[in-house]
This record gives sequence, structure tokens and C-alpha cells, in this order.
Amino acid sequence: MPQSTWIDRGFRLACAALVAAAPFPTIAAETPWPAFGHDHSNRNFSDLTQIDRASVGRLRPAFLFQTGVTGYFQAQPVMVDGALYLSTTQNNVAALDARTGRPLWTYTHRPRTEKIFGPPSNRGVAVSDGLVFEATMDGRLIALDAKTGRVVWDKEAVRPEEGESETASDLAGKLGGKAVQGSSRLGFKMPPLVAEGLVIVGVTGAGYGLHVEDEAGGLDGGAVVGIEGGYGRRGWLAAYDAKTGAERWRWYVTPSEGWEGGFVAQTVDGVPLQRDIAAEKAAAPANREAWRVGGGSLWMTPAYDPDLGLIFLGTGNPAPQNFGLSRPGDNLYTMCLVALDVRTGQLRWYSQQVPHDEWGYDVAAPPFLLDGPNGAKAVASASKTGWIYVHDRATGKLLTRSAPLIEQKNLFAPPTPQGTVVAPGPLGAVSWPPTAYDGRLAYVQVRHGATTYTVKTVPAAGDRPEIRYTETGEAKGEPSFSTLTAVDLADGGKIAWTMRSGSRLSGGTLATAGGLVFSGEEDGHLDAHDSRDGTLLWRFQCGAGISGPAMTYALDGKQYLAVAAGGASFTKASGFGTGDALLVFALPD
Repeated sequence: MPQSTWIDRGFRLACAALVAAAPFPTIAAETPWPAFGHDHSNRNFSDLTQIDRASVGRLRPAFLFQTGVTGYFQAQPVMVDGALYLSTTQNNVAALDARTGRPLWTYTHRPRTEKIFGPPSNRGVAVSDGLVFEATMDGRLIALDAKTGRVVWDKEAVRPEEGESETASDLAGKLGGKAVQGSSRLGFKMPPLVAEGLVIVGVTGAGYGLHVEDEAGGLDGGAVVGIEGGYGRRGWLAAYDAKTGAERWRWYVTPSEGWEGGFVAQTVDGVPLQRDIAAEKAAAPANREAWRVGGGSLWMTPAYDPDLGLIFLGTGNPAPQNFGLSRPGDNLYTMCLVALDVRTGQLRWYSQQVPHDEWGYDVAAPPFLLDGPNGAKAVASASKTGWIYVHDRATGKLLTRSAPLIEQKNLFAPPTPQGTVVAPGPLGAVSWPPTAYDGRLAYVQVRHGATTYTVKTVPAAGDRPEIRYTETGEAKGEPSFSTLTAVDLADGGKIAWTMRSGSRLSGGTLATAGGLVFSGEEDGHLDAHDSRDGTLLWRFQCGAGISGPAMTYALDGKQYLAVAAGGASFTKASGFGTGDALLVFALPD
């Protein structure tokens, strides 16, 4: 899209005060939001208090910027030195005056391939030392001048189309001609982490699988995942020199040695795994090279502890997804929270949440740092399985596990030809959207629901052998809804409160010292809740589903709230459209 079109479509919406404004509390001239998650702790918390429980009801739009790129707008904006930086689903980038929304510059991305995995999306940029860093769906890492948008360097990190991918051609007859999305191709979604002069980013699409649209055009009704065979990729995280783009180190999620693990019978927190370990060991000799396509996507930005020199990240599911016979063993280091040395990429410790995963329980949500029990420096991970895990940052020791966030059903029961109903399903209790943490309570968007996992077979035909795969589908008669849930991590992970939403929650949460929790819904509402008890205090219809986390910043003594509204990958089936807008709110003068 031409740059002029971007600028023409960006505009400022002035709103008159409807209620007389009380005097603003005194705040700093500028309080930035310099990185995804606010800072290296990934807490999505701000100590700004101008917008609080008493004043949030007067919150009004200050300006709106339309990118002209309609799609699943998942990015969290970043604000540095008076400029807002945001990326779109197609990897375009805009810099805006953070006071008015006036475009300062735009970068229009021209991908080198259209062969990407899944619906296109991007979750944000990083800004450091005068450069804006973006990792793209077509496998590139790009540095832009923060003042002008000029490309400083452009590094091709991976070619998404390389290697063998699944196709639907052999399955089309069995699927009734339904549309198919996705394949195992590598690209980037996460906002990069900048630390120690390095830009750190990990690939997604390793073992992503083929997702089949349901009758309503969404992806909830069924997905062909885990086609048996040598499909998938080997996930990795790499660090690049921030000044030149030169690669400094790379860590692979699936190692060439020891990936099978110990064939453990239970999780680290003692939950039994319903594994046929004898059958896995019998299959091991024929599958010694499974690590080469072992999966392990990296969905979200790591947290970083500069004192320990460690970064903490969650890893994705093994490949083939949801089909474990051709990858016997624990499938290390997929489905893990891991700690790596920030300077070398060396693995320091790992904790595997789901050994030999067959349900799609990626450790997708960004970890966040906190002070744990008895003052221990800790790192927490909200999980798809329905708990928040808290670990010692230095050793990885599990310190505590929260109360269940959902009602679990048949957890870790394997897929069967008859169909196995399991709760939660592959969307999880907590997926990639970030958790906000205010020093005591963690605020989590939780999905409640079950999925049927069914092993299916396409008979052999001609030169083509039999194909086995796992299909996920709706668990009929099971409830499906979302809650905003507060978890007291200072009191053993007890549930402090929970509020059921009107539509599905997505995008993550933002907490502030003003006693507020902001949470987006797929029907387009941005909600503000009282952090003490979850009471809904304010909401605004943004015109399209919220699928990225809100953020807040201050300029010239005035606090702003910003969120992207573009829909989500599952809103089509729910009857909600997509959009292209960044909305910024403030209290009336």
C-alpha cells in the first residue's frame, strides 16, 4: 500500500468533554511504554494513576488512526520520546505523534514470499537506541530509523517456503471440500526483545498443522492437525546484533541428542500422563531422527532478568501436532518454560509442562517476573492446561501452582478413533495473550471449553500409503465461554475473583496503579474493571474485535490509553468483522 494512502487514512478524532473534568493528578512530563509488556519484566502494568476508578467513566477517544490494513490487529503499540510505534497484520509500521495521532512516517512492507503459515499477523515492534525492530511473517528481521522510518538493515533469517509441508490434496475428499489454512512454515509473530545489544526473536509455524474452516468460516469447528510423517519444522530462537543484524547465537528447541527425555509418567507438578510408554519405546528405533522436524514454535516475547543474565520463554507443541506415534519420548524442549543465557543462548534450565503433548498445549503466554514465595525471585507462566506456574528464576524449581483457572475434564487423555472429549482444548485456558500483574494479583483472560480429539485414517490409494491424522472438533453439549480471572500469587495462587464476559476475551490484559484492569473482547468492547473485585466500570465499542493488549503512557502531564481493534482469527465465525484502527483515549481537558 502506498505511503500516502496510509497517511490519508490516519486521522484525529477530537471529542468534547461531556462531564466537567476534575483536576488531573500531577504526573511526570513523559512516562513511556518502551517495550512489549511495558518493560523486560513482561508484567503489563503501569504505575500511572490519572485514569483511576473514579475518573475512568469520563474516558473519551482522543484520536484514532486507521492503518488501511484490515486484519487480525494483534500488536501492542510502543511509546518512546513522544512517538507511538505500531505494526499491522501485513508487517507495515507506522510512527505517530503520541499526542495527536499525526503520522510521522510509515514503512510499507513488501514480502519476499506469500507462502506463510496461517492467517497473517504481527504482535508488535521493539524500540531501542534510535531503531525500531520488527520481525516479519516472511522470515525477516528489520531495523528502521526511529525518526525517519528509513531501513537501516534487513536480515533474512529464514525462508518460510523451505522444506516439506503438509498439503490437503490427499484429504480433500474426506473433508468435503472445506477451505484449509496453514502449514508448517517458519516465520515471525512475536515482538522482539532487545537486551545486551542483541535483538532476540523466535520463529513460529513449526508443527503448526492444517486448520480446516467450519461451516461458519471460522477455525473452531475442526482442524486437521498432526498428519503422520516427516512434516513440521525445528523451532529456534536467535539473537542478532542490534547495530548490524549479524546473527550472534541460535538455540534450537529440539536438540539432536536427548530429545526423547526420560519417558516420564507424570508432569512436573505430579499430574499423571496417560501415555503408552511401552508402545513409545517400541517405536523409538524407527523414529530416531524425529527431532529434525520436531516442532517447538516460539509465540511471544521472553522476559529478561539483567541481574541473572537470563531470558525466560515458553516453547510450543511438538510436530506432528497432536499425533505422537512418530515422535516417541518426552519431545524436549517443546512445551517448556526455559531459561537461556542472554549472551550465549546456552540452556540454563527447563521445566516441561506437558511431556509428549498430543493436545496443543503450547506454553504460549509470555512469562512474567515477580517476587515469589518468601521473597524468592520468580518467573510465572500462565498455561493452556489451566494453571499458573511459578518457578525460581535461578534454578527453575517449581515454587507453586495456582488453583485451577477452569474446570478440567479428561486432562491428558489421548486422542482416539472414537473421539476423546478433553477440557481445555487446543485454544487452551490461557493462550498467547499476555497476563497483567500488579505485584499481588495476576489478571488472566481465560477460555472455558472442551474439544473432541479424533484419530482418523485416509486409506492407501495407488502409490500413496495410508495417512493417519488427528482432527479436533467441537465437543457438543459442553459449555464455552470466557472469564476475566484474578489470581492471588501472594497467597498460594488462590482465585481472588472471576467475571464472566459477554463474548470471548482476547488480546490480553493491562493493569494500572489506578486500580484498573483493561481487557478486550472479540465483539469489539474494551472494558475497564475494578482490580479489587472485577466490577465493570467502563466500556467502549471499538468497532472491531480486540485481539491485542492495551497499553498506557503519559505526555505533558496527561495519561493516554491505546489499543488496536482489528478482530481476531476466530471472530469470522462469531459474526464479528475485522478492522484496521488504533484507538487512543484520554480524560477530557
